[in-house]
Amino acid sequence: MLRHLPRIEDVNVLVDAATRDDAAVYRLAPDRALVATVDFFTPIVDDAASWGAIAAANALSDVYAMGARPLFALNLVGWPREKLSLDLLGEVLRGAAEVTRRAGCLLLGGHSIDDPEPKFGLVVLGEVHPDRMLTNATAQPGDRLVLTKPLGTGILTTALKRDLLDEWATALEPALRSMTTLNEGAARAALAAGVRCATDVTGFGLIGHLRNILAASNVGARIAFAKVPLFDGALEFAKRGAVPGGTRRNYEAADVAWPAELDEAERLLLVDAQTSGGLLLAVAPTCLPALLAGLEQEATPAAAVIGEILPPAGGLRVVRQ
Repeated sequence: MLRHLPRIEDVNVLVDAATRDDAAVYRLAPDRALVATVDFFTPIVDDAASWGAIAAANALSDVYAMGARPLFALNLVGWPREKLSLDLLGEVLRGAAEVTRRAGCLLLGGHSIDDPEPKFGLVVLGEVHPDRMLTNATAQPGDRLVLTKPLGTGILTTALKRDLLDEWATALEPALRSMTTLNEGAARAALAAGVRCATDVTGFGLIGHLRNILAASNVGARIAFAKVPLFDGALEFAKRGAVPGGTRRNYEAADVAWPAELDEAERLLLVDAQTSGGLLLAVAPTCLPALLAGLEQEATPAAAVIGEILPPAGGLRVVRQ
């Protein structure tokens, strides 16, 4: 798809689609750059306000993944007005507004269309200093890989859709909290520790977004499955077949040296299509203690060292331990 986009030749374009990064970045002045992103999706939970909150946190995440501060956002709405009440849409907007308020991001309006299937998300604009932004193109061999939220939201929300668990069951509550937790604190800790390479883990799963880092930075990586944080119940539901279509597609497309001792359900967790996932950070060993301390202070859902960056010849390897 991206190959159909026109080639950009503008010195002020600091990040575009060429590196498959999380947002576009355009320099306005030597010390100011504009960050722009958009994200929207169909409902993943039944509660309208929760869906709006998750969608807002998910869209804001791309701005945080660039090390930027969100400024304002616009709603994007597709709504089947003949099937669902506008009061229900009001709940979606209320949930989103609560999250943008927490982010200090102004919600200034948006656009809606009549759509057979409900969809909701945000366009978000932010600001970053060009010399202090995070990108996916700056990983170096020897960097440690740190993940700030557990994996498994795609599998757990699919289990919900298939009536395998109640929406407010114990198994889902931590995932719901995580999906509405902003990545603001993780980004703040990363910048304070001197991190310069980041992405957020969303629809392409951990492996897919890590692959973008490897391609943009021309490096390899090794991931230890045993060190990857997972939501309770996610592995069990994966074994029971509660696997979303996006996760299956990620698995089929993954170019990974899988270890024989890792079964399919475990592999699926590493490619599970996440919603409002955590930041994946590549950090120099000398900066790692400061980063982990910062993540602890920010109380991020996870602060797990899950692997390391290798020279490009190393490719992408997954090991159990």
